[in-house]
Amino acid sequence: MLELIPYFTYCFVMSVTPGPNNVMLTASGATFGFRRTMPQMLGIGLGCGIQIMLVSLGMGAVFEWLPQIQEVLRWVGAAYLVYLAWRLTQAGLVVGEAQARARPLSFIESAAFQFLNPKAWVIAITTATVFLPKDLGPLLGSLYIGAVLIAVNYPAVSVWALFGSGVRRFLGNPRLRQAVAVGLALTLVV
Repeated sequence: MLELIPYFTYCFVMSVTPGPNNVMLTASGATFGFRRTMPQMLGIGLGCGIQIMLVSLGMGAVFEWLPQIQEVLRWVGAAYLVYLAWRLTQAGLVVGEAQARARPLSFIESAAFQFLNPKAWVIAITTATVFLPKDLGPLLGSLYIGAVLIAVNYPAVSVWALFGSGVRRFLGNPRLRQAVAVGLALTLVV
């Protein structure tokens, strides 16, 4: 049976440490506030949970059979991160009517992003190889570890959206807002 404390700790540490999701949540919290960022946070957890379940159920074997898929995902993921970074720099410039149309990533967009997120792949592959409980069988075991990740992820990533929301009031100056947006975008690309 899965030892819950080590896996819980792993999920929390991997969810709360800096990565593409948390940079985007900080930017979204600063731009749109905590409440409007909630669907993005929920999508991240669900996307990671589904990814872990799929890898645990054998998707990892597909990567061993066709390693070119990993290379394609690596390049598509890198390109998407650059696109999101560009979008982030543009968010710092949004004013007037464009500001009213701007929106954070949706639930579906953030869930789908996990399949392009390099850190999410590391989490999924590590979880499937280290923490998958063999005694529960593949289906129940993958559901179990996916559910634990989903439960742990939301409070962990909330910290980043709350931080973004907290600094929001200091970003009234357009130059400062743009500098923060560019800084977050560079962090995302790195």
